[in-house]
Amino acid sequence: MYLSFKICIILTFGVTVECGKHFRLGRSSGGILKAAAEPVRHNAPAKWFNQKLDHFTPTDMRTWKQRYFVNDSFYDSKHGHIFLMVGGEGEANPLWIINGTWIDYAEQFRALCIMLEHRYYGASHPTSDLSVKNLQYLSSHQALADVANFIKAINEEYKLDSNRVKWIAFGGSYPGSLAAWLRVKFPHLVYASVSSSGPLQAKLNFNEYFQVVEQSLNAKTSSDDCVNSVKMAHKELEALMEKSTSIVEKNFRVCVPFSKANSYDVKNFYSNIADYFAELVQYNEDNRLSVKPAYKNITINSVCDMFTQSNEKPYKALVKLNDLMLEKNNETCLEYSYSNMIKELRNTTFGNEGGRQWMYQTCTEFGFYQTSSSETEMFGDYFPLDFFVKQCEDIFGPKFNEKFISSGIEWSNIDYGSKDIRATRVVFVHGSIDPWHALGITSSMSSDTPAIFINGTAHCADMYPRRDEDSEELTQARLQIQTHLETWLNV
Repeated sequence: MYLSFKICIILTFGVTVECGKHFRLGRSSGGILKAAAEPVRHNAPAKWFNQKLDHFTPTDMRTWKQRYFVNDSFYDSKHGHIFLMVGGEGEANPLWIINGTWIDYAEQFRALCIMLEHRYYGASHPTSDLSVKNLQYLSSHQALADVANFIKAINEEYKLDSNRVKWIAFGGSYPGSLAAWLRVKFPHLVYASVSSSGPLQAKLNFNEYFQVVEQSLNAKTSSDDCVNSVKMAHKELEALMEKSTSIVEKNFRVCVPFSKANSYDVKNFYSNIADYFAELVQYNEDNRLSVKPAYKNITINSVCDMFTQSNEKPYKALVKLNDLMLEKNNETCLEYSYSNMIKELRNTTFGNEGGRQWMYQTCTEFGFYQTSSSETEMFGDYFPLDFFVKQCEDIFGPKFNEKFISSGIEWSNIDYGSKDIRATRVVFVHGSIDPWHALGITSSMSSDTPAIFINGTAHCADMYPRRDEDSEELTQARLQIQTHLETWLNV
């Protein structure tokens, strides 16, 4: 999940997420399988389901077309079950209907695989535009009801025996939370869930995010040298910003001179630099399927080597990292304009990669604001809570203030249960490197609600296709998930 400028929605699963113009909230907890570097063939044409617009007003009969994909390659109608990939805050990527460990499980259990796109994202448009009036129908509650209505309809269409055929929900990041909440809200429809990297606790000030980023840098390098060097680089950057902004303008290839910047532009600049490390840590090593060969070695270790194994000042390493990330994201200059970000997020037309939609959900349900106001001073304190609250107000209106956001967050935690969630047959999976584990369940509550905490892995690592380079911990975690499915499905 992200939110700043670099709209980098890195929270969801089952979506296409490409860093370049995205958000810092979506370090979206995010989307995961990106567009592949090379074309990948798949034979899963889109299907469309006639979905209700408002599930909580029975007399409202309006409907819209919701997109979904099906893979029946392994399905045995006499003995198989239904595996559902829950969509999240981005476009549903058809690559997921043929890739990932859930497909391996499907082959073993002879399951029918279905991926349902989340309302308001991708091609699933419940309303004509994204005006605030129309966004009232965008919520996790409506999305969960979409799944329930969809399951009921598919059961009826295929005449499935609900006593024999079991629906198993899969999801990573925000959809990982949805997969778990389905067991809370609709246990009669969804028999079990695999919740990967799901942030179950909604939180306004998610300052733990960058605390875990710092801890992860130390954990992967077994030394404080990297963190200390990054801190020194930022202090040098701050000193130069005070002394001569023209040097920083040239070094960081900013799109607009700082002389034309306001205080929120500067906050956004520092936030963008911090985002480099957030993306680096959240997807360290495990999200390699879609990364172009030239950038596959951008990992915690390789970047930390830039900062610690050079005779140059740490500031120079920070400049090199900026150059590398601009090149990776196909950007000619570093965009940090706050007003441009707000302008883009005020756009009410569909087609903005889900940025406005996810921002709305954070402002009304979750918060998740990855602030700099924590004990660590690794990135300074340039993007505190008010920086994100102001974005909600500037994008959606003055009503969306801190009190309003806090009220929505409080209700989400009350309604779903936060980390005290009461659900059976849910396996919670997290990686120790992933900052989102701070808002999830990492210890088993019972034998029927197991938690798998994978040492050394990042966001949704268990969901990606197996690789020879996978750690023993990751390999064992996937086997544990498989064992739980075998137990629950009586295989």
